[in-house]
Amino acid sequence: MAAKIVPSKPLLIMLYGFPGAGKTYFARNLTEHLQAAHVHGDRIRGELFDNPQYDKEENGVITQLMDYMTHEFLNAGISVVYDANAMRNAQRHALREMARKASATSLLVWLQVDADGSFARIGTRDRRRMDDKYAASLDRNAFDNIATHMQNPQNVEDYVVISGKHTFNTQFSAIVKRLQQLGLIRAEDTVNSKLAKPELVNLVPNPMAGRVDMSRRNITIR
Repeated sequence: MAAKIVPSKPLLIMLYGFPGAGKTYFARNLTEHLQAAHVHGDRIRGELFDNPQYDKEENGVITQLMDYMTHEFLNAGISVVYDANAMRNAQRHALREMARKASATSLLVWLQVDADGSFARIGTRDRRRMDDKYAASLDRNAFDNIATHMQNPQNVEDYVVISGKHTFNTQFSAIVKRLQQLGLIRAEDTVNSKLAKPELVNLVPNPMAGRVDMSRRNITIR
């Protein structure tokens, strides 16, 4: 296993792009090259709920859990790839504030794929692959509803644009270049591959303990 790059300070990487743009594929591969925790919203949902509803209450539970985990990681000095669509300005602002309070640097990665291309990818998802296992199934109306409510990054935000159609190696090169510009990594900044990497598996319920009771969804994170 190749050594991973370690940022000089904690880093919060947010993702933005249409459903099907390749955010989870990118996030998983990135955390195989960059020392960071992969906080994966779809996986948390899939582990918690037998039959996800994707309603406001359930979405709130997932967001609270993701934010709690991200907060804990950043305050422990561990970088995070926040694998959920940071689609609203207010959401990104709140995440940037969380990073700032933890003395971490935030960066938004915009994976660009045209809407039709992104929707076509949804139809080719293979549930046997980890990247697709927990992803939501969307018809065109649901996809268009999400797309309509997305708010593109503004010039005041620190973001980098990469093509969702490029190979990961090309995407990673663009990220490395941006992190070098931010002074967060150097070519020689690597970590011994034997060091433990934070794993999401320890942050979700043990499957042997059973699923969440759907009649008791008033989960509170304090």
